Amino acid sequence: RSYNTEKTMEHLKRDDLYSLEQYAEQRPAFRKRVLDHKKNRRVDVGPNFTLYFEDRLTIQYQVQEMLRIEKIFEADAIMEELGAYNPLIPDGSNLKCTAMIEFGDVELRKKRLAEMVGMEHTVWARVEGHDKVFAISNEDLERSTEDKTSAVHFMRFEFTKDMIAELLGGADLEFGCDHEAYTHSVVVPEKTCQALAGDFT
Repeated sequence: RSYNTEKTMEHLKRDDLYSLEQYAEQRPAFRKRVLDHKKNRRVDVGPNFTLYFEDRLTIQYQVQEMLRIEKIFEADAIMEELGAYNPLIPDGSNLKCTAMIEFGDVELRKKRLAEMVGMEHTVWARVEGHDKVFAISNEDLERSTEDKTSAVHFMRFEFTKDMIAELLGGADLEFGCDHEAYTHSVVVPEKTCQALAGDFT
């Protein structure tokens, strides 16, 4: 299998966004398109840790929703939102994701987040036949403390040209976590692999 990668991952500009009025009209159709698109962009690493991979479309959706909720229409404020969200769009040599640690029970979640301190630095990706690539986490701000890890992290995985070429050629992709309190890994299904391969333009 080999993958076609014709998507562009340029940063979003103000002109790329719907106005609040346009978005109100377009939102149901746009939201459905984004939710369908996201289905193949999530990876469950074990039962309680999920990677949601971002791209231009998922980030546009987050920005549009933010503008809608906050009723933002001034140019400066829109540019500020774009400045905050654009770094989450992959830029050709990487995959970027929002990583979430999810436990239904509040007390259990507190306990587990305390046990999993530092886990964001033990998350990895591996292209078949290559070494693990460890995530670069939370470049915008530190989300964890010495006492507990955060339930939400932003992660970037940087790949070499060889890894990318082999991934595009159909090599398997695996994600995992090596933390002593949470050791899990998963080989990504083909549809997800295909979706993520499109991020390397």
